[in-house]
Amino acid sequence: MAPSTPKVDAVVEKAKAAAAPQMSAASLYGRFALAGAICCSVTHGALTPVDVVKTRIQLDPVTYNNGMIGGFKKVIQNEGAGALLTGVGPTFAGYFLQGAFKFGGYEFFKQQSINLLGLETATNNRTAVYLASSAAAEFFADIALCPLEATRIRLVSQPTYASGLISGFGKMLKNEGIGAFYAGFGPILFKQIPYTMSKFVVYEKVAEAVYSVYPKKDMSDSAQTAVNLGSGLIAGFAAAIVSQPADTMLSKINKTPGAPGESTTSRLVKIAKELGLKGSYTGIGARLFMVGTLTAFQFAIYGDVKKALGATSGVELAK
Repeated sequence: MAPSTPKVDAVVEKAKAAAAPQMSAASLYGRFALAGAICCSVTHGALTPVDVVKTRIQLDPVTYNNGMIGGFKKVIQNEGAGALLTGVGPTFAGYFLQGAFKFGGYEFFKQQSINLLGLETATNNRTAVYLASSAAAEFFADIALCPLEATRIRLVSQPTYASGLISGFGKMLKNEGIGAFYAGFGPILFKQIPYTMSKFVVYEKVAEAVYSVYPKKDMSDSAQTAVNLGSGLIAGFAAAIVSQPADTMLSKINKTPGAPGESTTSRLVKIAKELGLKGSYTGIGARLFMVGTLTAFQFAIYGDVKKALGATSGVELAK
């Protein structure tokens, strides 16, 4: 009888080889999740002013019609510099949760793909593995993110609505019910899943191209961080362009409550018709800057935090 070949958890095996003491799969994936939570919350929180201006441009393009720099000036002139930090609480909290599920889930689902397909088949079809793994991770991440993103948009679009995360969240829950937090769940999936799929696959492909010329094992830590920054920047531009229409619709649907009896689907159809293709790309300049910057720093921070936590770089399928 031929001996059976056990499925090897490549992530855990690499971690065991690189870190001491040995860590369990739960501990390793927990470290991936923590690194993802830190990188997403820090970058999104730091870019709250850009997000405020971007959201204002999307929701009121008539008033905010002078681009990103003009938008900054107008917000400060009309409401003071403090208005640029509107929604920082739900932004930090929401993306802390989302980052944990997104990055931790991406590593987890990549490994499950290897377990299911085998390492060779997964490597030969790695683009499909990247796409499927990132989509699955983002779905669960959005369940956690959606209520806090709805609160953030309400605070940004209606500055007098509430004083912050706790009061805004409580007011929405009391007046509109839990369904209000998920009115934008469809658009957020429509936005975030293509965004995350393009973000991870472009990052993986760009990094793979760089490492095929300059082997990773020969690079210093600072050089690897630079590769993460560059690959993340390109990935961020691609992700912003792919997901911009849904981002605009998400801002619109969370700006105000729907009419009594009006379904989310009918609201989305109505908003899409009003916007058109050109309108759906309102604010793309601000968003390219924001998403490109934050994605570059996310991958750089993620890689460095994983090293600091004693985790590995994850499952690498590049040939």
